[in-house]
This record gives sequence, C-alpha cells and structure tokens, in this order.
Amino acid sequence: MREYVDFLGSQPPYDALDSADLDALARTVEVEYFVAGARIVEAGEAPLDHFFVVRTGEVEVIDRGRVVDLLGPGETFGQISVLSGLPPPLAIRASEDTLCYRFPDPRPVLRHPQRLQFGHYGTLVTRERLARSGLVDQALRAARHQMRPVVWCPADATVGEAASVITEAGQSYALMDRGGAIGIVTDNDFRRAFADGHVDAHSPASVIASFPARSVPAETLVGDAFLTMVESGVHHLVVTGTGERPVGILRVVDLASAEVRNPLVVRRAIDDATSVDDLASAAALLPGTWVELYDTGASVMHVAGLMSAVIDAIIRRLVELTDVGADHVPHRTSWLLLGSVARREPLPRSDVDTGLVWEDLPGTDSPARKLQNWAGRVLDNMERCGLPRCADGANATNPLFARSRTDAVAAATSWITNPTQKNALLLSSMIADSRPVSGMSLGRSVSDAMLATTRSREYLSALLRFTTSRRPPVGFVRNFVVEHSGANRGHLDLKAGGLVPIASLGRWIAVVTGDDRGSTLTRLRRGQAAALLTADETETLVRAFEYVYGLILGREIEAIKGSTAATTWVAPNQLDTLTRRYLRESFRAVAEVQNRLESEWVARLP
Repeated sequence: MREYVDFLGSQPPYDALDSADLDALARTVEVEYFVAGARIVEAGEAPLDHFFVVRTGEVEVIDRGRVVDLLGPGETFGQISVLSGLPPPLAIRASEDTLCYRFPDPRPVLRHPQRLQFGHYGTLVTRERLARSGLVDQALRAARHQMRPVVWCPADATVGEAASVITEAGQSYALMDRGGAIGIVTDNDFRRAFADGHVDAHSPASVIASFPARSVPAETLVGDAFLTMVESGVHHLVVTGTGERPVGILRVVDLASAEVRNPLVVRRAIDDATSVDDLASAAALLPGTWVELYDTGASVMHVAGLMSAVIDAIIRRLVELTDVGADHVPHRTSWLLLGSVARREPLPRSDVDTGLVWEDLPGTDSPARKLQNWAGRVLDNMERCGLPRCADGANATNPLFARSRTDAVAAATSWITNPTQKNALLLSSMIADSRPVSGMSLGRSVSDAMLATTRSREYLSALLRFTTSRRPPVGFVRNFVVEHSGANRGHLDLKAGGLVPIASLGRWIAVVTGDDRGSTLTRLRRGQAAALLTADETETLVRAFEYVYGLILGREIEAIKGSTAATTWVAPNQLDTLTRRYLRESFRAVAEVQNRLESEWVARLP
C-alpha cells in the first residue's frame, strides 16, 4: 500500500489529502491492466461507479471518433461521471499497454473529501491543442455568458404551484426567496420527492427545496463552475451579481461537454528519462515551455500551476536517478519542496528550496551525514537540470532542513510552543510552506504535527508581527520606496515588495486555520471563509498578487525570449503611467489590509 500512497500523494489533486485520507484512499485501490486498443470507457453509457488513475502507459480521450487528448501516468479519468452522476461525455481507449489504479467514489471513505478537487491535474497535450480555440476557450468563458434566466416562485408556493411555474418557464428549476435566503427547487427534487412518497401536490415546495442554494459570482469561469458542481454534487448553480443577488442559473447538462481540464506541459520526456543526462536534456525544454504556455494567453496563475507540476516531476525523477552510492543507508526518505515552488507559484528563474526527512530506525547510528551527502548530489544534478538551489541556504543539505522524523517533529512543535527561540517564526513559516514530492506520509507528518499543536495567542501575535514586517514599497508622498545605493539603486524589488507580503499573509492564515494546503490565493480565500479576512480584503489581496506575479512573469518571459538576465528589480520610471499607478494602488491596498489585521486580528479569530 505504501507504493499507492507515495504515487498518489505526488499527483494533483491527491496531494491535497492529509496522511490519513491518503491511506484511506490507497486501501480502495484495485489494479487493472488494459492492452493497447482496449476501450476502457464508452461515451454516453451509464454513469460510472469508478474512476481511474493511469499508473503506466497512456490512454486516448476520444470525442466523436477524434482523439482530442492523451493522458499519461498520474492523470485521472472517469471522475466527472462518478462525482456528477452523469454519463461519461468522452470515450477512453488505451493507446498502449496501460496499467491503471481503479477507485470507487472516494467521498464515503475520506474525512475531508472537499480537499479532493479535480481542478488542476495533468493532461498531456500538443501545442496545437493548447493554442486552438474551442473547448478550452469555452471553459475560460465567464459564467454570465453561459447562464440561463432566473425563474422565481413564491416562498409559500405548493409543490404543484412550483411545478407549474417551472413548466411554464420551460426550465428545470425555480428560485425561492425566504427572508433573504435564496433556495432552489429543481425537477430532480420533484422526481425524488414523489418517488419517496413524502410529499403531494399540496405540500409546501420549500420542503423539497435546497436552502441556501449553491452559488458562484458572475465572473467565475465556466470550467471552475462545472468543477464546483462536480465536487458538491449539485446540478444547478445560482449565478450572482451585484449585492450577491441572483442574475442567472448554470445547469450541469449545459456544461458537461465543456473542457474543464487545464492542459499541462508534456512530461513524457521527464518520466521516460533513464539517466540524469536524459533528464537534463528534457529539462532544457523548460524555458521554451514557459514561453509557449505564456503565449497561449492562459491566466498567469494557471501557467504557474502547470509549471510547478513539471518541476515536481523533475525533482521526483532526480531523487530516483541519483545513485546513493557509498552513502546508502536503509532509510525511507521524503523530499520536501519549500517556499514558492511548494505553493505552486514558481517563476522561470526561481531557485528551488528543499528539505529532507528520513524515517527513524531503532538501533542504527544517525544517517544524517550520509543522507546529506546524497542530498548534495541530488542538488548538484538539480542544477544540471537548470533548477538552482536556494542561495540563502534553504536546502536539503542544511541540518536545519534535513532531519529524522522524530527530530523534525520535535523541532517544529517546539517552534510553536516556544516562539521566542531563535528563528522559530521563520522556521515554522517554512514548514507551513512545505510540500513533499516523495515519501508523502513521512513528509506530511512534520507539518501535520506542527499544525496539530495548540497555537497560542502569543505565538499567533508574534507570527503576525513577523508576517507584516514584509511591507509593500510605498512611501508617504505618492512615491515608491527604492534602493538608494548599490547595484539596484533607484529600483524596487517586485517580488520582495509585492509578492512576499501577500504570500506571508496567506501563510499566517494557513497556520491560524491549521490548514496549509494550496496556493496563496487558495489560502486567502480560506481566510475569508474563516472570517479572518473580509470579502473586500480578500479580493484586494488576490488581485494584487495576480497582478504583481503577472508583471514579474511577463518580464521574465521577455528575458527568456531575448536571452538576457531576468530580475525582479525594476526602475519605476521604466514602467508606463498606468502600470505605475496600478502598482502603487495595489501596494497601498495591501499595506492597509496589513494595518487592519494588526489591530483587529484577535477579534477576527474563529
């Protein structure tokens, strides 16, 4: 079962599950083998009661006789039918001999099924598939372009009256306003209620309606809205506009044919590498891949998520290919990514922060030196692949970041209980930003233990002060704060001044909520759900982060195209007026959120 856990835990979306849920999911695995040409799923047949993850080999996705996609190891198919109860819209055929893991509906066996979100998982595609319009474009349309009109029925309507309203409108739903709470009743509710014999035509329609109705803002992408339906098990979503009032309805049957999967860069060369030289050759494609993805017009944060998956694949393969040699010791290990790469927010020239955790074995001498030597060779090979190690020392060769499980857990929990010790705030923040790419259960045990430790008000207060010490570079008289001497004289650092303050707030939210999953944007929205941030503050931080990240990414893409050195430093006078204005307003808005949190955070605690 360990092999199942390690493999699944290294693949989105299963890497969002905690150790207990990964183990529970692994216990449901069945292994199934398909010869080349075998039809695994037929389009339009009965809804599936199981889905698949490709372990080895490759399958084709077929739409009306045409191959529209290829799925390789780690990629999932069939889950939309399982989770939505709809017939599979596309056929699946093995293009070569393929081994798959097969799963039943995972929701009954998981403690946190909501973490299993299939929004961003790997798909092998061609350049033509990325660039062409069509299904991908449809998924990237706003919900307001796809919604149907709102149909209302009175809150005190009977089942018969509500059915008449729906029939006359020619729709499958009606909304009800019960004292400001919006509910929805659908044709499926009628069928289920009458089949159960619990209501008749004179019963109140509110008895079978769902309150509150699930909703999404009008600017939500169609692909994201469809995934919300799949994950929550609903067939209708209310689209809201100003004041969160309903402006339309999305139906699952209208979206079932939309392409809701986000395409990933081809990883086959990485997965097939049999030597470090092969892997370095495959990794040499990374700069061009960044450019290609950016030029398709995909959202910049989507590009970041795609490329982080490629970096994950390289690191995992390096760990497998780097010979332990004379330093071999019989210990299981877990390689951790730290920082922005762990949050799936890399940039083309980002260095890679790493850590190492190993399993305790009774009666053996400490393997620390041998494992650190091996880690050094992995990092050397990583740099051969164009991924620089952390210049500030956050590397798996540093004893601070390379420990046995017992030592790592003890240290991490002590940073929470005694935040005044040296570097406690910095190091606990780094653990909150860690993500294992191998040995999943072992690696997660450290952050799980740290976040399970009671976090005192003293610690949270100190961590917030540490967090908000990263201030956006805006002065008091409508100017940016720039360096006044040295190589960067007259420049400001967009990463340190723009991304770091917001990412730090997201990390603080992760520690407060005890949930370190996901990117900065995911954490910010989780902070809003926990009332640590208001809706306006969340929107401010999200937009600012996306804008600054996009600004840096665009500059680094131009550097790749021009074969010049990339930097996150920029001279304000080199920016156009609109960019300077928006950047300044973003920085000030972030600073205002920091100030409010400093004074109000205790009152906002859940």
